[in-house]
Amino acid sequence: MNAKQKYEVLKKYILDLENLVIAFSGGVDSTFLLKTAHDLLGEKVIAVTAKSCSFPQRELSEAVAFCKKEGITHIICNSEELDIEGFSHNPTNRCYLCKKELFSKIWNIAKKKRINNVAEASNIDDNNDYRPGFIAVSELNVKSPLRYANLTKDEIRMLSKKLGLFTWDKQSFACLSSRFPYGQEITHKALSMVDKAEQMLINMGLKQVRVRHHNNLARIETDEAGFEILMDKNKRKKIYKKLKDLGYVYVSVDLLGYRTGSMNETLDI
Repeated sequence: MNAKQKYEVLKKYILDLENLVIAFSGGVDSTFLLKTAHDLLGEKVIAVTAKSCSFPQRELSEAVAFCKKEGITHIICNSEELDIEGFSHNPTNRCYLCKKELFSKIWNIAKKKRINNVAEASNIDDNNDYRPGFIAVSELNVKSPLRYANLTKDEIRMLSKKLGLFTWDKQSFACLSSRFPYGQEITHKALSMVDKAEQMLINMGLKQVRVRHHNNLARIETDEAGFEILMDKNKRKKIYKKLKDLGYVYVSVDLLGYRTGSMNETLDI
């Protein structure tokens, strides 16, 4: 099936659900899913965004602004991952612990609103990576409409552009906890270091970027356009000074560049 046909499958799937609470991060996938669902079901769709120290303020602000612009009911719930037992130790099932807690809270909201379905916005490409959070999705009967329709990231971007969504070319984003090697403790301070470092790089013009946190070493991943920016000696000096001020001793650039799930490369899966 082509993207247009898959989009029709998605719309029929959503219409059959009749009502829906969507876990909304403001990213490419969840914005596309929320827009599609709201266009079809109107007030029977609610967006829920989790507020936590691993979710940058810029992302929360964009999520709030989008729902306000579209007239979508939007609920912000506190979901502090570091309060979850075992999460801060950063085990390999960290994502499962987070999703289990988050979707349990979203289901409580759905029940209070008398809505029968909860959905998340992973796409079919996500099946190719290590995603322990999918176990929680399955256990809690959370729908995955985009995966059901077999939509890829590129197809979602293309369809988003046709819908006039500003997120069609937005950089991919994952929670800041994904910047830490498994087994390395995640703390409020370290999350703040990563957040501020990435925001500085984004302000400098890097679009797709990750700052991987290896204790006192920051490993920057970026795309080809980002590499071009980093070729400027003065900008490199500015980056190093800023990251040193944040607490890093060493700053490196990953020669392979940006890639999703790079912390999973050490796993034997």
